[in-house]
Amino acid sequence: MGKRKDSIVPLLERFSAAVARSTGGTNAFILAVAVVIVWLALGPVFGFSNSWQLVINTGTTIVTFLMVFLIQRSQNKDALAIHLKLNELVAAMHGASNRLIDVQALSERDLQTLETYFRELASLARKSIDLTESHSVEEARERHSIKSGKK
Repeated sequence: MGKRKDSIVPLLERFSAAVARSTGGTNAFILAVAVVIVWLALGPVFGFSNSWQLVINTGTTIVTFLMVFLIQRSQNKDALAIHLKLNELVAAMHGASNRLIDVQALSERDLQTLETYFRELASLARKSIDLTESHSVEEARERHSIKSGKK
């Protein structure tokens, strides 16, 4: 069973990536609008019956159900790729705080604390003359204190 699962996963990944690409495009939207127009046009033919309504309700429910999982999978993969790229940048940059690597694993409270620090850093940076300088929160506080004559 393990070997079969290993061979199915890449196939499912390629399939879901292709479906995600194609359903996010103009042609998919045009197809969806065309389906609704055909369904509406068939309304008088079927006397706007319950069965006629059930066709569109069932079809849209099934498509929506499947798309929720497809979209979530796609977003999870994209988010992971972005996190990894950002982690690489933080790890590679001299002077960047390595505490931000894997920051997404922190609690919401910890993230709010970091946001407060970075808001302070942004405020200090706006007061700085040289807009090209970038430092950690600690360095920014120290430099700000030195510049303002408090230290």
